[in-house]
Amino acid sequence: MSNMNMRGKIIFYEDRNFQGRHYECMSDCADMSSYMSRCHSCRVESGCFMVYDRPNYMGNQYFMRRGEYGDYMSMMGWNDCIRSCRMIPMHRGSYRMRIYERENFGGQMHECMDDCDSFMDRYRMSDCMSCHVMDGHWLMYEQPHYRGRMMYMRPGEYRNFREMGYGGTRFMSMRRIMDSWY
Repeated sequence: MSNMNMRGKIIFYEDRNFQGRHYECMSDCADMSSYMSRCHSCRVESGCFMVYDRPNYMGNQYFMRRGEYGDYMSMMGWNDCIRSCRMIPMHRGSYRMRIYERENFGGQMHECMDDCDSFMDRYRMSDCMSCHVMDGHWLMYEQPHYRGRMMYMRPGEYRNFREMGYGGTRFMSMRRIMDSWY
């Protein structure tokens, strides 16, 4: 199996430290409740995934790459558990995103091709409320230096973060999901 065709694999466990019933996932899963009633630990064997605390890729998001997460609940400070997950495909090639100060691509616009640890420091931009991802897969963070709540951005237009359920969230930094993370 070549790296280009590499598939991800994540195993969810009902209890902490990889105990109890488990569910193996190698693609997107919109609702895990039919497979298990709770999930308190997981192991990423290959690939990268976004996990969500609500079904249908909604709610809080967390990025997971290869490794073991024996008690991710306390690590993330979540009250609930993983309810859905999305496999992030590996991207080779250039990265390009336009970020906008206002909704519907209004206000200041900056084209980004690499990580940015602070929109304010680099662009003198205090808010980012919409974006257009042309190439690559990205993570946007609510605080500078890649901290706080995050949102997974794949190629496409994102006209209004508020309508996506990020009402009070201001995104202040972003980074590329690199193939070296797989």
